[in-house]
Amino acid sequence: MSTPQLATFKIPAIENEPMKAYAPGSAERKALSAALAQMEQELPFEVPCVVNGKPVKTGKLAKQPMPHDHARHLCTYHEADQATVAAAIDGALAAKAEWESMPWNDRAAIFLKAADLVSGKYRYKLMAATILGQGKNAWQAEIDAAAELTDFFRFGVKFVEELYTQQPPKNTAGSWNRVEYRALEGFVLAVSPFNFTAIGGNLPGAPALVGNVVVWKPSPAATYSNYIVYQILAEAGVPPGVIQFVPGPPPEVVAQAINHRSFAALHFTGSTFVFKKLWKDIAANLDTYKGYPRIVGETGGKNFHIIHKSAEVRNAVIQSVRGGFEYQGQKCSALSRLYVSSSVWNNGFKDQFLAEIAKIKVGSPLDWSNFMGPVIGRPAFDKITGYIKKAKDAGGEVLIGGTGDDSKGFFIQPTIILSKDPKSVTLVEEIFGPVITVFVFEDNDFEKTLDLIDSSTDYALTGSIFASDRKALIAATNKLRNAAGNVYYNEKCTGAVVGQQPFGGARASGTNDKAGSISIFYRFVSARSIKENFVGLEDFHYPSNLL
Repeated sequence: MSTPQLATFKIPAIENEPMKAYAPGSAERKALSAALAQMEQELPFEVPCVVNGKPVKTGKLAKQPMPHDHARHLCTYHEADQATVAAAIDGALAAKAEWESMPWNDRAAIFLKAADLVSGKYRYKLMAATILGQGKNAWQAEIDAAAELTDFFRFGVKFVEELYTQQPPKNTAGSWNRVEYRALEGFVLAVSPFNFTAIGGNLPGAPALVGNVVVWKPSPAATYSNYIVYQILAEAGVPPGVIQFVPGPPPEVVAQAINHRSFAALHFTGSTFVFKKLWKDIAANLDTYKGYPRIVGETGGKNFHIIHKSAEVRNAVIQSVRGGFEYQGQKCSALSRLYVSSSVWNNGFKDQFLAEIAKIKVGSPLDWSNFMGPVIGRPAFDKITGYIKKAKDAGGEVLIGGTGDDSKGFFIQPTIILSKDPKSVTLVEEIFGPVITVFVFEDNDFEKTLDLIDSSTDYALTGSIFASDRKALIAATNKLRNAAGNVYYNEKCTGAVVGQQPFGGARASGTNDKAGSISIFYRFVSARSIKENFVGLEDFHYPSNLL
């Protein structure tokens, strides 16, 4: 792919995608309603594997149920078998040379076009698939499948442009130093989750943007929306073979990929248990690989709010309701442990908090008035209700909620558990559902409570500090320095925006490589330093050798 470089191109100005409000009577509400009606009329869909740009129907079928109406399914998809995965890997490696050699401005143009397709032509179709298949309400689908995915693609181009401009600051006389950022040698395996369609696009998209080829295994519970994302990337111009779409049983697909000699990187979002297992499996295979694979992962969280005695109560209440119960608590960043100063709890916070939660409507995401929808499936429903029972059995007091109904959809009421034991099971272990456990501390024990937050769990993803007292904010920030990769002041612990709050945590929450920033792209390139000499040597001796 030889082409002259006749200019240094500059990408268009990049801004965050404006989020639509979906108010009654608005054009966007009408458009989304129409897309939902059409999708409901046409479902169930058939989703193939896609290898080298061609659909592959293995005949081994699985279904993606709709969590709000689990007797129906959004799509039937073909699970990748061993031969399909092998063909996907071989095809990706065959496409690699041409893709990584494509001029940067052309790769950039492809992803800028993909962003425009997401924000425009396919906005409502992609949102409809996310609502029906993953149980999000309209606003949650908007900020995810429309706005965040658009931002990942657009800002990704901006960040890679900045990356490529990072060059050595010095050159000795008669020479020129340069650095190029090569794609990794081999292929990247992307394993994406159910809870964010945008992450489904970013996990294969970020490595591909810097010239890598990717084998993408989507979550079974997000298959259809992720398939639409794949189609968007193909329409935008990503060549066949560069991103291979291989839905299927995670253990088999992933194992085959990480056992391959050309496995170069894992880009993962999912459970801590699975991520740790994959890390061990990759380590056990080191003698197989050409190099040391990059491992990039974002996993779980046990995210906190701490409410200092100086906090503005109304704001802390509303932020905590949103932080814990948006998308049914199924965000990696969702609030699940709430530490409240006793004077605040007893003087308005408790009453306001429970009163606001009592207003939450739970039901089908097709009803615009429902703030909460279903949890993603049967395993999630059983796990969450099981944790509520464990908490009650251990002496926790359920202040509101605590019940579920799985007769038609997997619905769980927003639940508040009050615990007097700071190490109770629901204050320590990740639940990933609409459950917040409250621990009330004495006003004078603020510093001790900070130590408690820092030491109670293995996770360190997000957290929020609510205080009007600046000294309290500073004290909490310092004590909790390693307790969260994203910390918020007087703001809920969810809602990181691409280009504004780079996202990721450490400890058991992941590798903290900060999606939504330039940092993530360093993990998918291998830099090569180049020094060119313009003046030849005439003698090998140095002056120090002379007598």
